Amino acid sequence: MAIDDDIAFFQRVPTLSMLDRGALRILAIGAESRYVHSGDTLFRAGEPADSGYVVQEGLFRLTPRSPDAKSVTVGVGTLLGELALFTETVRPVTATAAEPSTVLCIPRPLFLKMLDGYPEAATRLREVLAQRMAESERDIQKIRNALEAGGQKS
Repeated sequence: MAIDDDIAFFQRVPTLSMLDRGALRILAIGAESRYVHSGDTLFRAGEPADSGYVVQEGLFRLTPRSPDAKSVTVGVGTLLGELALFTETVRPVTATAAEPSTVLCIPRPLFLKMLDGYPEAATRLREVLAQRMAESERDIQKIRNALEAGGQKS
């Protein structure tokens, strides 16, 4: 794909859509395209994560480490490993190509350098991530309350 095509593609990815064209240009220039054969593993749960991947073509099955958890399938426009763009972490799931697929790999150093050059983008992302964290905390509290209420019935 041409750089302008990659920029247009990144503009359709929810997290990346908050970035302006200049910031997306840096990511498009530095991102590496990878082809993944059907059945091949992109990354495994528990591995160190140093990049994010945007699914450009195909489908990936995401399998959590826990045998009780269910796998999900994601496709074009999905950002895999979003947290790895910001900080050191490990992969929470194994990503296996469900069909021939292509991803754009965004290394953490590239992403962080882009944020340094575009502080307004960093501010927008921080606000959105803070909002997501607050929503997650509320969801966790609702689950905790439901579990506690259920435990009191015994």
